[in-house]
Amino acid sequence: MAYTINNLKDNSNVVIKEQLGGFSVIEYKEDLSSTTLAEAQSNFFMSKSNMRNKQLMIELNNSEVTLSAGAMQYMVGNIEMTSGVKGVGGLMRNIVSSAATGTSAIKPLYKGTGTILLETTYKYLWLIDVDNDHIVIDDGLFLACESSLQLAVTARKSLSSAALGGEGLFNLSAKGKGILALEAPIPSEEAVVIELQNDVLKVDGNFALMWSNTLDFTVEKSGKTRLGSAASGEGLVNVYRGTGTVWLAPLTSYRNSLFQANTP
Repeated sequence: MAYTINNLKDNSNVVIKEQLGGFSVIEYKEDLSSTTLAEAQSNFFMSKSNMRNKQLMIELNNSEVTLSAGAMQYMVGNIEMTSGVKGVGGLMRNIVSSAATGTSAIKPLYKGTGTILLETTYKYLWLIDVDNDHIVIDDGLFLACESSLQLAVTARKSLSSAALGGEGLFNLSAKGKGILALEAPIPSEEAVVIELQNDVLKVDGNFALMWSNTLDFTVEKSGKTRLGSAASGEGLVNVYRGTGTVWLAPLTSYRNSLFQANTP
């Protein structure tokens, strides 16, 4: 059994931006499918502003990957797809987890030998080599991972974080060793990586994309007193305390406000 995918990697409009193991990030230089003047204008300005369609390609060699539900566009080869759920007990645990994290209860498992192409996106695709680590992921970022990684629900250390910090009470986490793919609002080159050694990081807003599970997350007043917090204009801040790493997206808030201000 053999197959050939033509006009993909050998397409002059396609660039392989990053590759890690069997995971490859494909980027399309331009959107060539304009059929109206409005689409042509939109595609022109998106291309000039580095806003390009991207796609994750996964090549399996007698291996397994877990995908976000609905992410697969097409696959070719000897690949079997299952629900990734073992029994009724597993399904119930997934349903509870999905309700807690806001993600799908079913994350399909693909195993075998072949090629999988995921849906295209204008967001940015990150490939992360998780090396015997435990990373907590912000809501909605998970796209795919090798099945060697254990996906689980991580609860907050404090109930105040859900009520006051703009974060959910639970988050998805990836533990172990393997490749993790995320769909992020910024390119990885713009992420600010802060490494804490028994120290404290305070963030005014929901800018953390990932953080080490070893860190304690709480929400606290920015000042020692309520009056001090009010005077600072900050109020409450998200606090990451301990030893570990936090990945921040400092430009996300600015881009969202700019987009909303210019959207009719």
